[in-house]
Amino acid sequence: MAGLAASFGSGAMTNSITDLGQSDCFLITGSNTTENHPVIATVVKRAITQRGAKLILADPRNIELAKFATVHLRQKPGTDIAWINGLINIIIDEDLLDSKFVSERTENFEAVKEAVKKYTPEYVESITSIPGEDLIEAARLYAKAGAASILYAMGITQHITGTDAVKSLANLAMITGNIGKPGTGVNPLRGQNNVQGACDMGCLPGNFTAYLQVANEEHRRKFEDAWGVELNPNPGLTIPRIIEGAGAGTIKALLVMGENPMMSDPDLSHVEHCLSKLDLLVVQDIFLNETALLADVVLPSCTWAEKEGTFTNTERRVQMVRKAVSAPGEARNDWEILKLLANKMGAGWKYATAKDVMDEINNVTASYKGITYERIGKTGIQWPCPTLDHPGTPILHGITFTRGKGLFSVTEYVPAAEQTDEQFPFVLTTGRILYQYHTATMSRRSLGLVSRTPEAFVEIHPSDAKELGIKPGDEIEVSSRRGSITLKADVGKRVEKGVVFIPFHYSEAAVNRLTIAALDPVADIPEYKVCAVKLRKCA
Repeated sequence: MAGLAASFGSGAMTNSITDLGQSDCFLITGSNTTENHPVIATVVKRAITQRGAKLILADPRNIELAKFATVHLRQKPGTDIAWINGLINIIIDEDLLDSKFVSERTENFEAVKEAVKKYTPEYVESITSIPGEDLIEAARLYAKAGAASILYAMGITQHITGTDAVKSLANLAMITGNIGKPGTGVNPLRGQNNVQGACDMGCLPGNFTAYLQVANEEHRRKFEDAWGVELNPNPGLTIPRIIEGAGAGTIKALLVMGENPMMSDPDLSHVEHCLSKLDLLVVQDIFLNETALLADVVLPSCTWAEKEGTFTNTERRVQMVRKAVSAPGEARNDWEILKLLANKMGAGWKYATAKDVMDEINNVTASYKGITYERIGKTGIQWPCPTLDHPGTPILHGITFTRGKGLFSVTEYVPAAEQTDEQFPFVLTTGRILYQYHTATMSRRSLGLVSRTPEAFVEIHPSDAKELGIKPGDEIEVSSRRGSITLKADVGKRVEKGVVFIPFHYSEAAVNRLTIAALDPVADIPEYKVCAVKLRKCA
């Protein structure tokens, strides 16, 4: 989000899901789209099989989408900026750029042009292991396409250079003029159904709604006038900083809502230590997850089927959620719980329904001003929608960027925070699988889903397995400098030699006991996708 916001002025998917079907070429990176966003993957596959669209897939693993790829760039984990800058260098060198778009609609191009000169195919191959000829083919495919679309997900952002990697993708789109038109754009695929909506509503430590800045006096005054209170001018803390604050004793109480840090945060032993230092831990959730088991108080909330309101999905579409069944026991809507807590502390909030909350959103959020319950209907509306007669915006940045001109940003390859060595010779990367969802608070309570993927596993290349005497199904201990877990070996060529993959859904083999809490300096996102580990066959 931070990378796109810096480049374009808006940290959101530029195009629409159905619009992707008009792409002539897809660049998909950091996204196992078939398993994590299967509906979007279907749109992509139809474009390939029915219209002849091309797919450039950049992924260290041989995922299902590789079968549809014209070229598969199997980069070493943590080297994304190198190969993206390599594409840009080839496009400039072969004069495949859209000079008119660059001249009229962007700024700072010359600085990027100079910076990427060293990213020759040979230099990129030395960093990423991507053959130079594959890189050249990918650059030509993307630049020569009539309409080329970039799709990315957390495989790009969950690195210490995640923000810069997104800026690099934005550079690539701008240099070819693939912005503001059907079938183009830079399209982040969000990890949950309302990640976009939560960010839109200011669930970021430095933002109010619509990404207005807490530290900006003019922005702050707008919300002070609307809410009738004086607001703190200092941005809040990100999740990693909150955990550190708990451990240091500067944070005494913590409310965790719809989150499971005892599964989702890196270096879980450290997280558990920090949470144990709190005077009060309150968890608001629908199930007793791993974090709730540590809580002093658990507040039961509603599932999606038990409440009304809106979600804003990955394409900026605001959609209605309609209550289907009543919540059991004492479970309440999340907004009701927050209202009750706030009013116990003297806030005097007067919301009576979810619609009351939406009415306030309309009043204080310019991009949502025309998105009312009455207008959303069955299909929803995509923001920005500034007036009640505005139809919504399927494609962003058509005439001008949100920030005026698109900003080219100089980015450089930086090695991952933790490198392999003799003691820890394997690179671990993590991710999701089709039949489980995030920390599996919900999905592992479904017997049907559990039957498809009943236990944790580690993917190992056959050469590595042979060298270690490991056979498929063997119990393996995987250790990092932070902890160890035990799980079964899945031997195959989905991973390259020297790389192992573990999904993060299984509490009995929680891979985040191994991951490192190294952070992107801009977004404070941990480097979940690269750390060093060793393997040992259990007796």
